[in-house]
Amino acid sequence: MILPPALCKGSRLAVIAPSGPFDRALLFRAMGWISPHFKLVFEPGLFARDGLFAGSDHRRRAELERWVGNPDVDALVVARGGHGLIRITSAIDWGALRERPAWLVGFSDATLLHLEAWKAGVASLHAANLASLGRSDLQAREAWLKALMEPMYPRTLEGQSWTRGRVRGPLVGGNLTLLFAASAARRLELPSGCILAIEDIQETSYRVDRMLASLKIAGHFDKVAGFAVGEFTDCSAGPHGVPTNHVLRSELLPLGVPVVAELPFGHGRNNQPLLIGPDAELDGSTGTLRLGNS
Repeated sequence: MILPPALCKGSRLAVIAPSGPFDRALLFRAMGWISPHFKLVFEPGLFARDGLFAGSDHRRRAELERWVGNPDVDALVVARGGHGLIRITSAIDWGALRERPAWLVGFSDATLLHLEAWKAGVASLHAANLASLGRSDLQAREAWLKALMEPMYPRTLEGQSWTRGRVRGPLVGGNLTLLFAASAARRLELPSGCILAIEDIQETSYRVDRMLASLKIAGHFDKVAGFAVGEFTDCSAGPHGVPTNHVLRSELLPLGVPVVAELPFGHGRNNQPLLIGPDAELDGSTGTLRLGNS
């Protein structure tokens, strides 16, 4: 696994909008906070809008093609999630990222960027998009900054133990809906012995069950050594009144691997950065996920 160089003061960050349109005020607020630390670059088309998307497929694909593997930038930071990446990721030459590694930073729809990065053998950062960072508090912003400047610093996320056991393996994953979509598009490849991180937002429990069952039947869970379950924000019990946690337990616990839930990452207010690709340690006895050189 290739770890892109840690960022330092003056590093160049490309702001990209490969998915949905965004709140400009939130973006400018985040950029204003970041600008004393890093130099921000972006294309004029960043602010385009085309229905559900931040511009046409052609615009968003060309933007990714310009910055992936570009020696003039040290990180690509997503403006916002939403929808649209699955329409363009298969057209990108991800070998260029391996030749010139840079950090891919974002979450939600950006899960697809992390998927392509780990397939290329390059670490990435599952962390707040810029619009999210624009509404974050100082503590969350500083955690985001430190994750880029000291990516391997040791830290521990605390959750709730659902099953005991301790495993160490490459941390991969992100948004459950996007993992499900990637599987349907035949773009999902999980490394053997991995720790799979999952989170989601505004999905009913029966849809969560359908996605988990589909991933299991497709054989993806055969490679998973443990599950790091983040926040399932605003995921309702649906018409049958079955809570999402009940569905998660019923699908994951029979797999016989460690499961730690309620970890602080996802669409909630406390979206802690996750280093995707390098090994992490999941401990079902203590209910923790350890990242970096721990």
